[in-house]
Amino acid sequence: MSKRKYFGTDGVRGLVGQYPISPEFVMKLGYAAGKELAAQGTKKVLIGKDTRISGYMLESALEAGFSAAGIDIGLLGPMPTPGIAYLTKTFRAEAGIVISASHNPFYDNGIKFFSQDGQKLPDEVELAIEAQLDQPMGCVESAHLGKATRIADAAGRYIEFCKSNFPSQLSLQGIKMVVDCANGATYHIAPNVFRELGATVIELATSPNGTNINDGCGATSMDMISKAVVEHEADLGIALDGDGDRLMMVDHTGHVIDGDEAVYIIACNDLKSGNLSGGVVGTLMSNMGLELALADLNIPFARSNVGDRYVMEMLREKGWNLGAENSGHIINLNHTSTGDGIIAALNVLTAVCQNNKTLFELRQGMTMLPQVLVNVRFTGENDPLSDENVQAEVEKVNAELTGRGRVLLRKSGTEPLIRVMVEGSDKDEVTRLANQIAEQVKQVK
Repeated sequence: MSKRKYFGTDGVRGLVGQYPISPEFVMKLGYAAGKELAAQGTKKVLIGKDTRISGYMLESALEAGFSAAGIDIGLLGPMPTPGIAYLTKTFRAEAGIVISASHNPFYDNGIKFFSQDGQKLPDEVELAIEAQLDQPMGCVESAHLGKATRIADAAGRYIEFCKSNFPSQLSLQGIKMVVDCANGATYHIAPNVFRELGATVIELATSPNGTNINDGCGATSMDMISKAVVEHEADLGIALDGDGDRLMMVDHTGHVIDGDEAVYIIACNDLKSGNLSGGVVGTLMSNMGLELALADLNIPFARSNVGDRYVMEMLREKGWNLGAENSGHIINLNHTSTGDGIIAALNVLTAVCQNNKTLFELRQGMTMLPQVLVNVRFTGENDPLSDENVQAEVEKVNAELTGRGRVLLRKSGTEPLIRVMVEGSDKDEVTRLANQIAEQVKQVK
């Protein structure tokens, strides 16, 4: 990633109207991507977006750039990120482009790319696009300009795909659920998927207005859905984020089930049905309780760096099919090529139906360990992670926790923060130890 000038771990992202999320840069990005993809024989790309008001502007800019490069464009309109990945494959398009900043507020936006196989672009292609961005923008001859068409049935196609990933002999009849779509890209899709499979659906945050995406709702703000599940006496709740690639759930008591507990439920059911290939990939932030619970079932567990990109890389490396981040990105390669909140929810619901148990009952096999995260802002020239005193403090805490917990220090990918995480069986102890390390980090200038 250090070689990249524009692309981060999840495409190009930033504040709308400021470089690089400006109309001029995004048009040039479309042209540069189009030129590079055309050199590989690409004829057509698909463009989809979430519900941010800036999506209109950025969609038009990308369309102009790709057209100038001679690439035809299929416009999908508001669609979940995993839906765009799926449609890229089914339309045999050479690339799919997503206009979204995922779980961020409406004033952020981003551009990310999927390859023909529905996975993120290879590093070498992203680097080639970056090299093209440093060249002047041109335009093909008028007769060779790319054409744009709007794909009217995109949502219906993706709804049918989602439903096909729920066993045909099962039904959600009799299950009452609350579905929170974060006023995002799943607003016109997720409720229909679960309703058409038989569930009684109570909708939350399905009225996007361009600025209310992820605003106090969805997978990053669970208070509203937790209260709604209890108030409506629902069996469970499903919360998605703005672009639909994250899943958080709620059981009938209002307890929040994150990506760790959800992937545990899926892994248990896949093991029972013989569909688990190898083990489970988590990240450095995955709760130790997941690791211990899987070990009790003799299911191998491995940790990747934080980011669904790295979870996917480790799955490929090990030849496994199931991985997750605790934030709710769940990848199940038995069903789809990328993290998909709706598909992950259907995987959990399959376990509910096949075992004839509630979500509350299915999560009982795993005990989440207390995990305390302290963010420390740093602005000095020295790297706190390389500081001898910080390293000594970490070693001291690790020795104190031997066999009972763990310590993780990492830099935020988006802010000048050091994230100090301590995990163990005793909440008071891990809180004390996390603050102890954080104080040492603060001393670094």
